[in-house]
Amino acid sequence: MYVVVARYTVLAGKQDVVLSILKQVVPLSRAEPGNRAYIVNQSVEDPRQILLYEQYVDEAAFQFHAGRQEFTELVKGKIWPLLESRVREIYETVEPDDRPGS
Repeated sequence: MYVVVARYTVLAGKQDVVLSILKQVVPLSRAEPGNRAYIVNQSVEDPRQILLYEQYVDEAAFQFHAGRQEFTELVKGKIWPLLESRVREIYETVEPDDRPGS
């Protein structure tokens, strides 16, 4: 799996706006054929910190997601201007080797 972790620091007082927009993004993202997870998390210690955990079947599925009009309008157009910082990390899921004798 292709995993994307995005860490947002939201501008002071704007976290409710960002979360409201993300509530629109979640069902759209989860409906994509290559998406396996799209989870929004908010820090209990600092509500301005938001972590997105996304799983896709492969990089092409993520590129499809990132290229969608909804992503451009909602995320790039509305959320990103409300962020103090944004960090994105890419991971691959490590699957256990279940073969006998491994």
